[in-house]
Amino acid sequence: MTQEDDWDRDLLLDPAWEKQQRKTFTAWCNSHLRKAGTQIENIEEDFRNGLKLMLLLEVISGERLPKPDKGKMRFHKIANVNKALDFICSKGVKLVSIGAEEIVDGNGKMTLGMIWTIILRFAIQDISVEGVYICVCVCPFWKDGLALCALIHRHRPDLIDYSKLRKDDPIGNLNTAFEVAEKFLDIPKMLDAEDIVNTPKPDEKAIMTYVSCFYHAFAGAEQAETAANRICKVLAVNQENEKLMEEYEKLASELLEWIRRTIPWLENRVAEQTMRAMQQKLEDFRDYRRIHKPPRVQEKCQLEINFNTLQTKLRLSNRPAFMPSEGKMVSDIANAWKGLEGVEKGYEEWLLTEIRRLERLDHLAEKFKQKCSMHESWTGGKEELLSQKDYESASLMEIRALMRKHEAFESDLAAHQDRVEQIAAIAQELNELDYHDAATVNARCQGICDQWDNLGTLTQKRRDSLERVEKLWETIDQLYLEFAKRAAPFNNWMDGAMEDLQDMFIVHSIEEIQSLITAHDQFKATLPEADKERMATMGIHNEILKIAQTYGIKLSGINPYTNLSPQDISTKWDTVKHLVPLRDQMLQEEVARQQANERLRRQFAAQANIIGPWIQTKMEEIGHVSVDIAGSLEEQMNSLKQYEHNIINYKSNMDKLEGDHQLSQESLIFDNKHTNYTMEHVRVGWEQLLTTIARTINEVENQILTRDAKGISQEQLNEFRASFNHFDRVRRSRHPKGIFNCGEVEFARIMTLVDPNNTGVVTFQAFIDFMTRETAETDTAEQVMASFKILASDKNYITMDELRRELPPEQAEYCISRMTRYIGADGPSGALDYISFSSALYGESDL
Repeated sequence: MTQEDDWDRDLLLDPAWEKQQRKTFTAWCNSHLRKAGTQIENIEEDFRNGLKLMLLLEVISGERLPKPDKGKMRFHKIANVNKALDFICSKGVKLVSIGAEEIVDGNGKMTLGMIWTIILRFAIQDISVEGVYICVCVCPFWKDGLALCALIHRHRPDLIDYSKLRKDDPIGNLNTAFEVAEKFLDIPKMLDAEDIVNTPKPDEKAIMTYVSCFYHAFAGAEQAETAANRICKVLAVNQENEKLMEEYEKLASELLEWIRRTIPWLENRVAEQTMRAMQQKLEDFRDYRRIHKPPRVQEKCQLEINFNTLQTKLRLSNRPAFMPSEGKMVSDIANAWKGLEGVEKGYEEWLLTEIRRLERLDHLAEKFKQKCSMHESWTGGKEELLSQKDYESASLMEIRALMRKHEAFESDLAAHQDRVEQIAAIAQELNELDYHDAATVNARCQGICDQWDNLGTLTQKRRDSLERVEKLWETIDQLYLEFAKRAAPFNNWMDGAMEDLQDMFIVHSIEEIQSLITAHDQFKATLPEADKERMATMGIHNEILKIAQTYGIKLSGINPYTNLSPQDISTKWDTVKHLVPLRDQMLQEEVARQQANERLRRQFAAQANIIGPWIQTKMEEIGHVSVDIAGSLEEQMNSLKQYEHNIINYKSNMDKLEGDHQLSQESLIFDNKHTNYTMEHVRVGWEQLLTTIARTINEVENQILTRDAKGISQEQLNEFRASFNHFDRVRRSRHPKGIFNCGEVEFARIMTLVDPNNTGVVTFQAFIDFMTRETAETDTAEQVMASFKILASDKNYITMDELRRELPPEQAEYCISRMTRYIGADGPSGALDYISFSSALYGESDL
């Protein structure tokens, strides 16, 4: 049937059919016009000025028509209708007997014919026309309502329970279909059930128009489902990546904060005043190295692994590289860690230096106190003695005795000058070493010096007084005088010997203690000569006793020239002999302690000389495994896991070495000539070994991830590894561009891909990414936009209801929370901009 015949038949259109067509066509037009925010009430009247007709054609075609005339005159309306008819003709539709004047005049049949032409071109042409006519021509197929219900049930079984429908209830079936279509499929009610059931032959055009809406609704639903699945997949990738980014940021912030808190503690160089307090600082530092730092070393390694894994996943999903927050790059963390270790090394050296200084200070302070006590003991009563004026009432004999006695005192005073100078020198050294109780030391030293000056003044004053009356005195017993002169220096020698035998010492090696033993042996060798001096001095006293006995002289029992008695000499001599073996015992005990220290040195060196080379060997073996292409990645992974297991099991050796190192430090052992390995060297090597095995395992994991994601076979991966190793050797032996045989421009382009940071190093992971980049199949921003456009029914915006209807709840809320508001004038309030959201998924953004 031609279109012209159609219009001839329409001239005789049954009134019932005309009523049915008018209602159906009006509902169909409104289903499209509502997208533009308007509708029609009367199909003949509302299309007369051509404005809503042009708007209808723009909505259903998605194209722009010429700008309509704004006037209200008849010729303005005819011009607008002609623009609409010209657009229909441009789509290959031949209009017969339809003119703009009839439409403007409100010709109902012409208007219905024009609308039918539009429906036929823009709604029914996409359907198999032959199949539709077959279905429509069989009237009972539609009249009982089961066909419409079956059509809905086929695509949306959740909307109609088809098993409960009855063939003998056509009106109920049709109304069910109409209500469900209008409520859930957004298809307006265009027909009345009574008209279809009670009309022998329902209008085919009305039914075809209504049925065509189902086709477009279900076709759109399938497209929406496909689009929703694609969007869910893209959003899931983004959500997982965001979670990894958040974890990286959190871990980086915590590690940097720990470093920030730790560095000021290590930079604090305020020394404690006591040895015990400084040793507590050293113990706190050991706890830091043993307990607090190792977990942070693991966190730093894990942070680098997480960063590499995240960047690999972003590359595989065609996402931009992850750029951490300012100050949280892997390089920033590495620099902060390097600064921490630099401060840490300086802190340990400072602690040991301060402990040595305090040890020296304690020794000097004790020596100062000892010498001061001995000097103060000697000076006790000397000022009162020198201030006496006993010579004024003394006899000649007594005056001479006083004169000789004073001379002996001056000799003794001169002998003590060296001790006073030693006391002053020790006080000066304590001040230079910043001794914490320097004020007390200075006060005591100043008191001794003031007293010494006063003794000198009093001594000189007493000498002057004695010399004034010297002519009044006669002789002094020469033997008493000789005894006094010999006894005083010998007594002073014994005082010095006792002081040296009780002198404290501090040594750090067997050689130093042997030097003290040698000096002590030399002292013991002088004892026979000293004994001769003692015997000679005692011989003078014996001679005095012999002369007194021979000539019957009654002695007073007191030597007028000295307070030293033979008993004093004998007592001090016995004390010296008693102190010699005690000194021998102290020196031997120190020899035993230094021998124990030497055993500790050798024990530490024996372990360090094994552990150090073992760590280096494992580092080299791990490097060989990472470049080996003989086996699969899984075999490499198993080998690396075995290395990791062996390294973990080996930690007990490190713990034992740490224990020996602690024993050495507790014994104040600061050097070891038996090994070139220090504990710091071994710690650094051990931490590098742990980091290397973790990084190598992560690299192989990323290669497995890349291989599986890009579909690379084991043979291809082996070829990539062989090529990479070959080109790497060529590059290192010949030219830095030996890795690619290409021109300068092409080489520069390739290097921007495999070495984006311009480090001069191409990793094997970057090499694989380059070799497989061109063949990878990934989604794009344009594909995501197209999917959203389908869900939005071809609109440039999407609503929250549409997102919640088409996507799973979690994905829908993810989009709603991140999409910006649509700013176009054609969007309702609350509309969302899916275009910028799709672009942001593949570009620089905060998503």
